[in-house]
Amino acid sequence: MLLDQNAMMSDQQAVAASAASENIIDLGAAGNAAPGGLFAVCRTDQAFSGVTQLKVSLQTDDTSAFSAAEELMSATFAQADLQKIKNLFALALPNGAKRFLRAYYTVTGSGTAGKISCFLTDAVDMK
Repeated sequence: MLLDQNAMMSDQQAVAASAASENIIDLGAAGNAAPGGLFAVCRTDQAFSGVTQLKVSLQTDDTSAFSAAEELMSATFAQADLQKIKNLFALALPNGAKRFLRAYYTVTGSGTAGKISCFLTDAVDMK
């Protein structure tokens, strides 16, 4: 799987409390018409501690301020899912994307450790 730095929403981002991804992706005016199939991939890069649940949402908006953010998809993971370094999901980007995309992490519990990466790619490593 090849990764493009411009397609990284989070690159080993520390997540101890609810927060948006450190980067946003600008799909340009094409928005939902981005050519080819894209996949949203999210993985843990460091095991989480103190987090009892983590919701990962892929949000979209017409502006980079995300003042009217819409959720394209989300997945919620229990504490046991966050104890190992692994892929959490690799899903086809759903319809409905506007110009800007970001990940949003909603944390339940008091996080003391944990890092995550979330990005778009055109090919998924199935290992």
